[in-house]
Amino acid sequence: VLAFCTHLDVVQVGEGWSQDPFRLHEAGGLLYGRGACDAKGSLAAMLEALRLLAACRDAWRGTVLGVFVTDEEVGSAGARRYAAHRPKIDHAVIGEPTNNGIVIAHKGSLRPLVRVHGTATHSGTPDLGRNAIFDAGRLCGMIRTFHADTLRHRTHKLTGSASLTVTRIAGGIADNIVPDRCELLLDRRMIPGEDEAGATAEIEALLARAAAEHGVQAEILELRPTTGGAAETAPDRPVVQAAIAAARLHGVADLVPRGFQGACDLVHFRTLGAEGVVLGPGSLAVALKPDECLPKDELLAASLIYRDLAL
Repeated sequence: VLAFCTHLDVVQVGEGWSQDPFRLHEAGGLLYGRGACDAKGSLAAMLEALRLLAACRDAWRGTVLGVFVTDEEVGSAGARRYAAHRPKIDHAVIGEPTNNGIVIAHKGSLRPLVRVHGTATHSGTPDLGRNAIFDAGRLCGMIRTFHADTLRHRTHKLTGSASLTVTRIAGGIADNIVPDRCELLLDRRMIPGEDEAGATAEIEALLARAAAEHGVQAEILELRPTTGGAAETAPDRPVVQAAIAAARLHGVADLVPRGFQGACDLVHFRTLGAEGVVLGPGSLAVALKPDECLPKDELLAASLIYRDLAL
């Protein structure tokens, strides 16, 4: 069983478009529109590949699936639910913009929302309370040190280093009250070999150390939705070699399997035991941006690469 999978959802339009983002526009060999690159191009190419495969059904055996899911840009609810049914899948091809190159490893993401607790008091008598923002500042310093001294030295040859940073902070309820709480949103990027349980345990240990060393009282309130964990497929596996052969046949110059630092739905197929690659037309350099676009020649080539990979 071979599954072609990509996502139907796109990010918000944002500002700065030079033409209607919801109407396909072609200029200079490029196709413009929100989602054209990430990942409507992969979707269109996969549908065309399925049509071509259906037209030559006597040339192959087995099962080919088109699995098109929602919510990849936020929490991968679609892929998670599909995987929860435990379908039998041997190989998976995930459509994301790789310029039709072969990606075999990706990072995972974890976003804990951490609340730092303090004691409220009138701002005219701050010593009678405990300022949660000050304590959050102490915790931020520990997070920065943990990243610099530990995580950035934990590396994977294709995806780079693990990381931890703070992406949001909010605290205080009034101009004249010492805040009794401050919330930090952390962003933890995992590399293949790490998992969400281990990454969460490390952050909990960091919070415990903050309490022991500085009296900082903090807890993880929730884990915000993310695409999921990290994943990789060994370069010598049949699906990888088939992807290389098909890409070579259709003019892709860079045939060295690589990784990328974002997350995608491959991980949810790996939890099923499937081996897979990430491959699709377009470049991440223009994904999610105003005037998102897709090279038309890459779109056409992708449909043939998908077909021949399956064959």
